[in-house]
Amino acid sequence: MNYITEKITLIIFVIVYLLLLVLFLYIFQIHYVIIIIFASIYILMFLGLFISDYFHDLKEYQKIVKSVDELEEKYLISTIIKRPKNMVNLGYYYALNAACKAMNDKITSIINEKKDYQEYIETFAHEIKTPIAALSLYADNKGDMVVKEEIQKINNFVEQVLYYARSDALEKDYFVKKLNLEDVVHGVILNYKDSLLNKKISLDIKNLDNFIFTDEKWLSFIISQILQNSIKYQAKKINIYSKNERNKVLLIIRDNGVGISSFDLPRVFEKGFTGSNRHNEYATGMGLYLCQKLCAKLNLDIKIDSVLNKYTEVTIVFPKTDYNLQ
Repeated sequence: MNYITEKITLIIFVIVYLLLLVLFLYIFQIHYVIIIIFASIYILMFLGLFISDYFHDLKEYQKIVKSVDELEEKYLISTIIKRPKNMVNLGYYYALNAACKAMNDKITSIINEKKDYQEYIETFAHEIKTPIAALSLYADNKGDMVVKEEIQKINNFVEQVLYYARSDALEKDYFVKKLNLEDVVHGVILNYKDSLLNKKISLDIKNLDNFIFTDEKWLSFIISQILQNSIKYQAKKINIYSKNERNKVLLIIRDNGVGISSFDLPRVFEKGFTGSNRHNEYATGMGLYLCQKLCAKLNLDIKIDSVLNKYTEVTIVFPKTDYNLQ
């Protein structure tokens, strides 16, 4: 129907021309049979050309639609469309090229700005770790555990910023190797020993002698974010253990802290969500968001279950690969 509407001027012209031609032949007393034959041939030729033109345009339309659907970066569409011969279409082609060029220039500019900003954040995070380490050593020498704990919080926020900056370019800083879960977990716990001792949080660690294949640094960060939440939200006991199932290895971290309400539970992985019942001035709502984002990039799964004022249980699922089976 759209095609007929587009060609309506041509159709009207052809009909008017045919009527005038028939009238002209009739005036000159041409036999009506000849007039009918001539008109029929004229109509059939027009219909043939019209249908042929329609299917040609339909084929071109379908080709363009398919090319657009298959193109990952839609803003590059002008590079795969043929230059048209029709003057009006040539104008649209020029407009499309100009728009795509402007879009590409803008995207390139944004990418460069983001890259510069990311490099600055990473440099800042690395540089600030030196004075943080010096302050931590000073607090150790003075035996000031309160200051030591505040310094640990600063270091946690810096780590969060650093991993957030890197999270969109994980493939550039990613190294898969065989890991023992027990070694990774103990390495993380060692970083939080002072906070755990100060808050008198007991640990129950067992059944961690399972091997997985992933990136140690990123996994350590994920576990540290979960452990921070347990410490932050008044846990008095943390259970950490693993299960070796047929197609996966599960790492479970469970605490008896304030828990999460059933209303908030579906939203805990949302960026910036801190919950309605977990009031804490240090909460950023970024920890679990980053955990889920990094797990997705590492091909891991993360689940959370909780009952308000009873417990919170986080499970990290490591799918077994051919390496595990070997």
